[in-house]
Amino acid sequence: MRSPVFPEMATQEVQPNETLANLKTESETLKSKLEDERAKLHDVELHQVAEKVEGLGQFVMKTRRTLKGHGNKVLCMDWCKDKRRIVSSSQDGKVIVWDAFTTNKEHAVTMPCTWVMACAYAPSGCAVACGGLDNKCSVYPLSLDKNENLAAKKKSVAMHTNYLSACSFTNSDMQILTSSGDGTCALWDVESGQLLQSFHGHAADVLCLDLAPSETGNTFVSGGCDKKANVWDMRSGQCIQSFETHESDINSVRYYPSGDAFASGSDDATCRLYDLRADREVAIYSKESIIFGVSSVDFSLSGRLLFGGYNDYTINVWDVLKGTRVSILFGHENRVSTLRVSPDGTAFCTGSWDHTLRVG
Repeated sequence: MRSPVFPEMATQEVQPNETLANLKTESETLKSKLEDERAKLHDVELHQVAEKVEGLGQFVMKTRRTLKGHGNKVLCMDWCKDKRRIVSSSQDGKVIVWDAFTTNKEHAVTMPCTWVMACAYAPSGCAVACGGLDNKCSVYPLSLDKNENLAAKKKSVAMHTNYLSACSFTNSDMQILTSSGDGTCALWDVESGQLLQSFHGHAADVLCLDLAPSETGNTFVSGGCDKKANVWDMRSGQCIQSFETHESDINSVRYYPSGDAFASGSDDATCRLYDLRADREVAIYSKESIIFGVSSVDFSLSGRLLFGGYNDYTINVWDVLKGTRVSILFGHENRVSTLRVSPDGTAFCTGSWDHTLRVG
């Protein structure tokens, strides 16, 4: 009987570290080949294509409302689909639902932990989700009765092994997507608290996520401390695209309104735009005079403007096509930690470590 033919490598005594070195070299070679393929498609810069586009005029924005009530740093906020209500969370452990028109507080919940880093409004407007250093994502149903004890109706949905950094409902109230300091993202069933899908691929804390804007969108993007922005398929749990051009932690990611691109903001003091169809970075929004990190980014409804909240207490407004800064907004007295444009694009809200939110 003939002996089976083994590959040459299997018959040699290979040192584990030797194999690892070979694999590392091979992966680096494949990476550079991929970069070369990407570079072949890179024939023109975005700002060159946009040269003929008319520039934006002077952009002026005023603070219309200031929401005061948190006793410590505001860490996260989200708009309700009704374009009027806002939920915010803070380092003081409080989660507050506001009426942005009247500045009234409609609901307030005290969480069992401080540093409530994530909060989200359900699409129906009937619930909010939040979490932070408790490693959990909790959902609170909201009712019209202002005096009702929301804490009694709390439902713990998600459990991570490290802090919760971001959460977002999918297109229904029944599922929620979370990201965590444990390096994973996860999709959960709200009713049963069951884990539907987990997403592994980041090598460090995941700090942010954003869901693709289309109704049938089955993808989302996440960014983290490994300087990577990953695009995921929610059905398979697979990472389908990955971008690694930032030089520091990615604090915020946001899809372009069409869903064909996304922006990211990083501690390297830049915002960047990635085109998913071209599979590459197409623009960098930065200036030599900007040396502070970006904590949060969002697009205007048209996608022409990119708002960036910075650690030097300002909001820089960028022309997405031309790559130029069109305005700087002042007002906060500490770093801007969160920033969201309202669903109809008529207003935007910022939250800051100065304990306030501002609506413009």
